[in-house]
Formats: sequence, structure tokens, C-alpha cells
Amino acid sequence: MENNNLYNYILGIADNSLILGQRLGELCGHGPSLETDIACTNISLDLLGQVRSYYQYAAQLADDGRNEDTIAMMRPEREYVNVLLVEQPNTDFAYTMARQFLFDVYHFSFLTQLQNSADNTLAAIAKKSIKEVSYHLRFSSDWIKRLGDGTEESNKRIQNAINDLWTYTDELFHQTEADKQMISEGVGVDTSKLKEQYYNEVSSLLKEATLEVPESKYFQKGGKKGIHTEHMGYILAELQYMQRTYPNLTW
Repeated sequence: MENNNLYNYILGIADNSLILGQRLGELCGHGPSLETDIACTNISLDLLGQVRSYYQYAAQLADDGRNEDTIAMMRPEREYVNVLLVEQPNTDFAYTMARQFLFDVYHFSFLTQLQNSADNTLAAIAKKSIKEVSYHLRFSSDWIKRLGDGTEESNKRIQNAINDLWTYTDELFHQTEADKQMISEGVGVDTSKLKEQYYNEVSSLLKEATLEVPESKYFQKGGKKGIHTEHMGYILAELQYMQRTYPNLTW
């Protein structure tokens, strides 16, 4: 397939939002309040809407009969290249918000740069998506501050969540061969240049929320190479159920 690196680069972006959107979708009807429940569901829909644009473009590049649905839902686990952070479970509301915040800070910075891509389609998707992600970041940041500077219990829970999820943040900046090739062509974002800003922004808000910045230097990785945590199989079992049970189903 021509443009194989571009195809793989798109999957690297889209799979993050697909799996995080699926995780947030699990919370529909289970939020701590009606307003928050609806907000999390809307963020999930935003992410899945962005995913459609990416996968439609990927299907166009593949030009082999695949469409957005087959790319999204019919791959085996090892072909998904999302970072490990987004597949972590909704342990409690603190974990959900910590995961969202740690991804949102990255996602907003990434899309800010992707708007300058030499690929006009990716630049257009980024320009449309960043408006939504700006809200995602504001929402998750506000909750980090509310939980951190709230009760003793809420502070403890959000601190534990940040501590546990911190180990997955460094993978956001790892670069695959497709990433490196697209960066060299002016299409992709050099995420290594976002890393210092990312940790500065995250640390600043954690301190504002009266939370401690984790000092751990041990980080988990593997998702970008298709090596996932034990949670991924369960996510895909639910995500892919209809497509695999009723092949070629149409409404």
C-alpha cells in the first residue's frame, strides 16, 4: 500500500481517541451527577467523531475495500497502537478524571501543532478537533482542582489516581518509525518537543490543586507497538461484538 507510513501514523493518532472514547462511553448512566454524566458522554462522542474523520482518511489511503468501521472495529488486538494510558479502567471517578487530564494536556498540545501539518486533511481535522479538545482540557483540569483541593477523601483518591497513572505518561512522547518518517516530511508532529512543556503544565496544575507531583521515573510502554495491558482485550470484546457476531450487518 502506498503511503503506508501515513496510514500507520493516522492509526497512531486515532486509536488513542477511539479507546479513550470507548472507556468514557462505559460511564454513560453511571456518572456521579447528571451534569457530569452527560459531560463525559459528550466528550466520548467528540472523540469518536474525530476518530471517524481519521479512519475515513485512512480507508481512503488504503483503497482496498476497508472503511472506517472495519478499521475501527475489525482489527486484532496487536494491530491497535494506542498508548497504554487511554486503556486504563474507570476504577473510580478520580481515575477517570486523572486519565482524562493526563491525556488532554498532551492532546491539546499535539493538535495545536498538527494544525501546521503539510497534509491538508490532517491539518483540517486538527483545526476542527482542537475546539472540542480545548473544552475537554478545561473540564478535566477543573475536576483535578476540585478533587485535589476538596475534601480529605477526594484529595486522597485523586492523588492515588495520579500516582498510578503517571507511569503511562512518558509513552505519549515515544516515536514509531511511521512517526519519524512523517515528522521528516513535515506531516507529523515532533512530540519530543512537547514533552518538557507537557510536564511543566501538568505539574503546575497539580500544585495548584494541592497535589504532589509524582517523582517516579519508571514508565510503562508497549501500546504503540501493539503490546497492551490485560484491559485491552475486554475493551475490544465489547467494542467489536456486533461487527464480529453479525458480519456485514447494515441497518
